[in-house]
Amino acid sequence: MTETDALRASRARVVERIAAAARRAGRDPADVTLVAVGKTVPAARLQAAVEAGLDVLGENRVQEAEAKTALVHGARWHLVGTLQSNKARRAVELFDVIESVDSTGLARRIDRLAGELRPGTRFAVFLQVNVDEDPAKAGFETDAVAAAVPEILSLEHIDVRGLMTVGRLAASPEQARATFRGLRSMGERLRAANPGLGGELSMGMSDDFEVAVEEGATVVRIGQALFGHRHQH
Repeated sequence: MTETDALRASRARVVERIAAAARRAGRDPADVTLVAVGKTVPAARLQAAVEAGLDVLGENRVQEAEAKTALVHGARWHLVGTLQSNKARRAVELFDVIESVDSTGLARRIDRLAGELRPGTRFAVFLQVNVDEDPAKAGFETDAVAAAVPEILSLEHIDVRGLMTVGRLAASPEQARATFRGLRSMGERLRAANPGLGGELSMGMSDDFEVAVEEGATVVRIGQALFGHRHQH
């Protein structure tokens, strides 16, 4: 079996699990985008992934993406890890979507850079929310995001597609449900007050994506379930 065949089979298994979770929630599986997270996965394997139908790729770090994007063709790229403001210019150049906007200042910086580097378009972003108020996680605090949204939506060069969160580290996927339900509820409240906010919800990774889909995820970020255990550098 070739690398592409193996990844095609992995993709089929994950897509079926997404579809089953969507059906349980009365949702259309086509409304869920699968982002294949390639952290530590070499470029050649990511090219095989694209050929296997995994054409939306996610990276956690700008530096790692920089080494891969020139070598992998036919993909759209999402930044799913924390973005330091000094890497924002390179991120806007490399990525199609930044899912990890966690401050008004970073949103303003991306807006300015998008206007400069991608004139005539609006750059897609998600606002990352620390739903569990976990000090180890990045993201807007839950009480700060409502105040930030109107200003961010007023920015000319970014398109706020929706919200993103990272589920809690838990012994079972079911324990992450409250986090995902919390993000969905927050999105509903924020959109009621700010109709310009997109309705996307990026939530769920390899350990808990089925619960996330049941709770309304429109984007899931999957690494290990597609590529196997990570090899540390």
